Amino acid sequence: MIRYLHSMIRVTDPAATVAFFELIGLKETRRYESAGGRFTLIYLAAPGQEEAEIELTWNWPAEDGSAETYTGGRNFGHLAFRVDNIYKTCAALQAAGHTIHRPPRDGHMAFVKTPDGISVELLQDGRVEPAEPWLSMENVGSW
Repeated sequence: MIRYLHSMIRVTDPAATVAFFELIGLKETRRYESAGGRFTLIYLAAPGQEEAEIELTWNWPAEDGSAETYTGGRNFGHLAFRVDNIYKTCAALQAAGHTIHRPPRDGHMAFVKTPDGISVELLQDGRVEPAEPWLSMENVGSW
């Protein structure tokens, strides 16, 4: 079984973006801040449809105060899906000739790209023990 989770977009003004989506009826469902990673994740969904979210990713300004800008579609991040078995899913993709850009070394998360270069995040339903060949796959590709 596969389950759609979210689409991610990068934002430069999280308050303004949240306000925009609230105007069309979405509500904030949760928020995660990473001081070490210097980013904030804000999840929004339509009431009653909380299982299908939009993830807003705000990368905090640099120490010098400069902020990131996005051009040419760089603000679209990825689609996310929960899968029953991340190792089987990645093996099937790899067998079909697709590169696993971020292998599931942790037994939880992987990134692949569509033929058109759109990032797809795969998340294990629960956690499985890390296993080969995924543990030894270092720097397979950029995601």
